[in-house]
Amino acid sequence: MLTTVFRPLHDRVVVRPIEAEPTTKGGIIIPDTAKEKPQEGEIVAAGAGARDENGKIVLLDVKAGDRILFGKWSGTEIKFNGEDLLIMKEADVMRVIA
Repeated sequence: MLTTVFRPLHDRVVVRPIEAEPTTKGGIIIPDTAKEKPQEGEIVAAGAGARDENGKIVLLDVKAGDRILFGKWSGTEIKFNGEDLLIMKEADVMRVIA
């Protein structure tokens, strides 16, 4: 499992981007050259939390397994064990999808 080998620090999360569907709702096929960067993903690992002014750890609102929306240019792209992942701060997460 990824979390046993790769653990982000502080308030960072590791996200596996989820690619958009290759066709629109109307059935139009979108070519690879016109596709946008994914803005949806699944959190695969999360840090312990950030420290406040008093040194107490503030826990994250997200956890591994959450499906999220994030900004188009959020995070740093990495390749880990052949898989494309993003590392971003929790503040870059816009919404948890229920």
